[in-house]
Amino acid sequence: MSQQSSETPLLDITVQELAERLKDGVPENLQLVDVREDPEVEIASIQGFKVLSLSKFSEWSDQIHVHLDHEKETLVLCHHGMRSAQMCQWLKSQGFTNVKNIVGGIDAYSVVVDKNIPRY
Repeated sequence: MSQQSSETPLLDITVQELAERLKDGVPENLQLVDVREDPEVEIASIQGFKVLSLSKFSEWSDQIHVHLDHEKETLVLCHHGMRSAQMCQWLKSQGFTNVKNIVGGIDAYSVVVDKNIPRY
């Protein structure tokens, strides 16, 4: 996943905006992706996210259009926002046009939105 794209800047979404979007459940036109590792997800997670760990990139990357719909809005999460930004860039290179990085990741979500989600 070393492809870098400098064509257009990444779009971001704050954890507050994410919480607002999810208050009534995950909308049908939205897909949520968590790129953290399984042990991280076991510690802290948000319901509705599909886990596509970056360490398993070779296992799922060639089937990305089976896992995700390139036409749906896609929000990507990690611990602090760096790995998710990488994933957003890669998804854009695969034809996904409405991809947003969740700024601050699950750590920010835990601090700002839901203190019941453990920090690590």
